[in-house]
Amino acid sequence: LLLPYYIASLNIEHEFYEATGEYLPFEGISLVDTFDLAEERQLSLLTEENTARVAKQKASPMFVVIGNPPYNVGQQNENDNNKNRVYPTMDALIRETYAKDSTASNKNSLYDPYVKSLRWASDRIGKEGIVALVTNNGFLDGRAFDGMRKHLAADFDEIYILDLGGNARKDKLVADASVFGIRVGVSINLFVKRAARDRFSPPDGEQREPARIFYYRTDDAWNKDRKFAFLRDTEHVGNIPWQTLQPDERHTWLTEGLRPEFATFTPIGSKAAKRAKGTAEGVIFHTFSSGVKTNRDAWACNFNRETLSANMQRMIDVYNAHVSQWRDREDTLNVSVDDFVDSDDTKIKWSGDLKTALKKGILATFSDEKLRTAQYRPFTRSFLFFDRLMNNGTYLLPYIFPTPETEKENQAIWLKTGQEWAMFALIVNRIPDVLPQGGSQCFPFYIYDEDGTNRRENITDWAVQNFRTHYADDTITKWDIFNYTYGILHHPAYRERYAADLKRDLPHIPYADDFWAFARAGAQLAELHVNYETQPQYPLTFVEDATKQLDFRVERMKFSKDKTRLLYNDFLTLEGIPSSAFAYRLGPYSALEWVVNQYRVKSERRSGIVNNPNDAEKPRYIVELIGSVITVSLETVKIIEGLPALV
Repeated sequence: LLLPYYIASLNIEHEFYEATGEYLPFEGISLVDTFDLAEERQLSLLTEENTARVAKQKASPMFVVIGNPPYNVGQQNENDNNKNRVYPTMDALIRETYAKDSTASNKNSLYDPYVKSLRWASDRIGKEGIVALVTNNGFLDGRAFDGMRKHLAADFDEIYILDLGGNARKDKLVADASVFGIRVGVSINLFVKRAARDRFSPPDGEQREPARIFYYRTDDAWNKDRKFAFLRDTEHVGNIPWQTLQPDERHTWLTEGLRPEFATFTPIGSKAAKRAKGTAEGVIFHTFSSGVKTNRDAWACNFNRETLSANMQRMIDVYNAHVSQWRDREDTLNVSVDDFVDSDDTKIKWSGDLKTALKKGILATFSDEKLRTAQYRPFTRSFLFFDRLMNNGTYLLPYIFPTPETEKENQAIWLKTGQEWAMFALIVNRIPDVLPQGGSQCFPFYIYDEDGTNRRENITDWAVQNFRTHYADDTITKWDIFNYTYGILHHPAYRERYAADLKRDLPHIPYADDFWAFARAGAQLAELHVNYETQPQYPLTFVEDATKQLDFRVERMKFSKDKTRLLYNDFLTLEGIPSSAFAYRLGPYSALEWVVNQYRVKSERRSGIVNNPNDAEKPRYIVELIGSVITVSLETVKIIEGLPALV
């Protein structure tokens, strides 16, 4: 890490020599962890000279902060034992400002080093100055960053955001859209404070003016070379055709596409309603839950029940041995749990919460009752080890699908949420997964006690009364409202018109002119989607290779270029796939593509665990599933096309 400092110092000295013809050593370089400057402790850093320079810098006024801080919210795998450093003062500053005013449930992204850099720099320049940072652009529209956007608008007078795009999950028009060749988006940001008027202590009766925010986004079709050319040609801020942003009351900066009427519709659910429990009003569902988050899918999820059982028993034995050793350790004060644990990926998959349980001496238990079926991905059934200790988050799912018996009567709308993928909904009757890229929420018809007793309907009485009043129809039931909601969530005009709102909020459900048309359609869709495995198989043509042995096992299926054929395995090719089968989409994939992507043999590199979807007792399951899902797709499209206009 020293080399960049030396190079920077040499470059500065060289530029000075070129400009003046005189050599002078540059004494402004300080080797220091910037965030340590905010801590009360004073470190001795390398040499006395360096420590003196750090002290001088810390005591000096600073007008400009320029940087390209790292973008790394945290380690991806707890077994790496490579967490970001903890900075108590900086973390407290984030917690008391950006995080405190965030409305998101998950605020982990607010502790990314680039966010800390912006918080530190904003405080460091005081009442006047400029902060110029090249950062991850996620703070512009991320749900967790609303509190951060609120504070930025209050702390600065002008904000200039040059959004270079490049998010690999969202900006897919070109393959090399990232200026740095990374997967996250990037923006160049200038934050300006002016001392002409004290923004922090305005005169009595005078409201503090929020920052003027100027925004420009490069064309999503540009690759990185075109973006670099744009930056060279533009040269400076004055040559950018800035757009002035007008944030809304929820501190949303990028409001394009948001529809004001969306807020007038009935929310499907809310955090306030969840807190109100049985007395909730103003929403359709009393409560809802995130999908299950294991933090160790390779261990806790598997197509094969016996494989899952063996994996989890093995991991639990290793974990419990750690608990015993932790209790018996001699040094009870100076042992770090990260240094204590065996991080062998073939033995155990650690997570932060599991290490916390280890320190508390909590033992894990295995039982066959914890081996449950789950909806791992759309139209993809898997076995799951369902356990509060071995799953990072079970949330309220133990009250939604507490026992296998409840799966026979309960249904839930599994809703994809977040910024990365477009919203989609799927009815399920088993434990749903959290899903990648933003997560999911589950809205059940019934809720229970943890033992499966005390069944209650989850549609609010308030919703029933309001639907009946609006439509002047006292025959409307809670199941009708459940199905109506599912029908609305599939309407193409609803999903397109409110796409921006649905990335920011849970759905709000309008009153359509024809209630019963949507309720009937929702019931038909629910029947198709819950029972997708037993739907009639679409008549595909089976082309068998006579030189190969009869075989219905898959390794990895592959579509032909025109997607009319599916190479099932070396023995079998399926032909005659209709193009309309791909019209039913759930996020980035069609239903059929979800099946093809998920039903393949996978081997996780770190653990060596193999997940094999082939079932020796049902060798034709996958090929029959493909035929059934094509039928489901075609029928779904037909039902959706028959929906009335959304008025």
